[in-house]
Amino acid sequence: MMNTFETLAVTRDDAGVVSVALARPEKRNAMSGKMIAELTQFAATVSADSSMRAVILSGQGDVFCAGADLGWMQQQIEADRDQRMREARKLADMLFALNTLPQPVIGRVHGGAFGGGVGLCSVCDVVIAAQGTKFAFTETRLGLIPATISPYVLAKMGERNARHVFMSSRVFPADQAMTLGLVSDVVEPDQLDQRIGDEIKPYLSVAPGAVAASKALARSLGPRIDAAVIDDTITRLADTWETEEAAHGIASFLGKTKPRWA
Repeated sequence: MMNTFETLAVTRDDAGVVSVALARPEKRNAMSGKMIAELTQFAATVSADSSMRAVILSGQGDVFCAGADLGWMQQQIEADRDQRMREARKLADMLFALNTLPQPVIGRVHGGAFGGGVGLCSVCDVVIAAQGTKFAFTETRLGLIPATISPYVLAKMGERNARHVFMSSRVFPADQAMTLGLVSDVVEPDQLDQRIGDEIKPYLSVAPGAVAASKALARSLGPRIDAAVIDDTITRLADTWETEEAAHGIASFLGKTKPRWA
């Protein structure tokens, strides 16, 4: 696979393992509108190619993903309702496209996964995290809610675990993320690539079609994530972008001042 993306670095080995790295390290891999579109395009390409056996999702630089780009979110605060709904749908469609890839998706997570970055972890089939990685649902600190990621987070964590960390924006370590169900294994940073390789290896000796069908079966028996659920999360996100709290919270963050609730 040729890398034709601006915000992603994509490579493929001879065995059909595709590695996609979020490639905005200077922005801590925050998801811009461009990255959201390119992740959707990447998912469509991989989904259509049965020769691809597995996907490794990672991030360049010091942090896996800091969440949504604040500049992109500021644009939604200033936009009209129609644009907010369109942009929220693009984010929701990207998550759905990654979640429904027929290939197994292995998350290689290091440094930090915050907000939408936790959402990306939640659409992976397996997440291997480096010891020292930090996690947080940071939306409420900004006056927002973890809307479009919520179906995938709840599918991973369950309601009980989600309610423990979903609303407080508190930071929790990789070991707790594993206890909560977000992470499958935690290893020392220098062991991360070896552990990812070990996770991928069994998929290279099983039938790709059966893998895809088994993954689809697991999704069908899990929590319902259909058009109605996704539409509801899109509406909730657009509604939240319209609130005074969101405008104040994002402006405070961009202006490097404390919001009134801090």
